Amino acid sequence: MTRFSTIGSKGRITLPRQIRNRLGPEDGDRVEFVVEHSQLTIRPAHATENPFVKYVGVLSAFSDQHEVSAWVRALRDEEAQE
Repeated sequence: MTRFSTIGSKGRITLPRQIRNRLGPEDGDRVEFVVEHSQLTIRPAHATENPFVKYVGVLSAFSDQHEVSAWVRALRDEEAQE
């Protein structure tokens, strides 16, 4: 899909309606501009923080490598039985 837009005097770009409808960006969404070999790509900006940090400590930790190995073996056994 190719659509065109004009850069305004303040450097602003309006996303064409067809692209907004297709991709669904909302007011306040952040985008990043990536330049590679004279090609510009605009894509959604990704969070700089790890989204899984909030889950640290939710589950109890394994006490040693043997517990981890036993847990992995149990998961594999369950999968093999299915």
